[in-house]
Amino acid sequence: MNAIKLLGIKITPGTMEEHHGKISRLIAGERQGIILCANIHGLNLAHKYSWLANFYDQADVIYIDGAGVVLGAKLLGHNIPKRTTMADWGWPAAAYLAEHGHSLFLLGSLPGVTALAAERLKAHAPRLKILGTHHGFFNKEGAENSAVIGEINRLQPDILMVGMGMPLEQRWILENYQKIQAKVFWEVGAAFEYWAGLVRRCPRWMGEWGLEWLFRLLLEPRRMAKRYLWWNTVFIFNILGERWGLLKV
Repeated sequence: MNAIKLLGIKITPGTMEEHHGKISRLIAGERQGIILCANIHGLNLAHKYSWLANFYDQADVIYIDGAGVVLGAKLLGHNIPKRTTMADWGWPAAAYLAEHGHSLFLLGSLPGVTALAAERLKAHAPRLKILGTHHGFFNKEGAENSAVIGEINRLQPDILMVGMGMPLEQRWILENYQKIQAKVFWEVGAAFEYWAGLVRRCPRWMGEWGLEWLFRLLLEPRRMAKRYLWWNTVFIFNILGERWGLLKV
């Protein structure tokens, strides 16, 4: 997977199969690996915060979970594979990880959601090793944070999946990964809610046309309006500015 940059932020376009192979190599390697998500929201945040841009630079895999990022890459002359949204990727990923004996710990979301997501993933891939789950509503500093890390370290999963919302999940991984006995840290956003069956997926035709953002906007207009109507527009204007040489990156 060759890295490219959008707005100065690194991404690593690839297929699910390519990402799977990279994950196995990271687990087998001597150092810890980082997997981050590239959607418009994440790239806008990285364009705003230098610490997050640096973290993207450090990451081993930055998968594309947004049609807008694919469009932005095309506007800059890159021909890249289609997006790999976690809502869809969870099921083939579970089958792959089960087949290769890789173990997981799921961290994030509301109490009970990760446990339900784990149950449904294991129903899809019965041999999948999910060693534990924990919700994301804990104090990210002090004794409570240390207790969560202690629970993960007791189980020593190959992969720690973290879904707490951006940029909290990236910040938590960045500040804690060196204390945690896991080989790979995988940012998954809202995937646990999807895998648990708590969030409706858009009709297939909308997903194929890159309109899942519109479906989510229609479902939650008050929460999603600024993110999708304002920040998506800002992203495209910035991409055009980069293309025309009007934006320094």
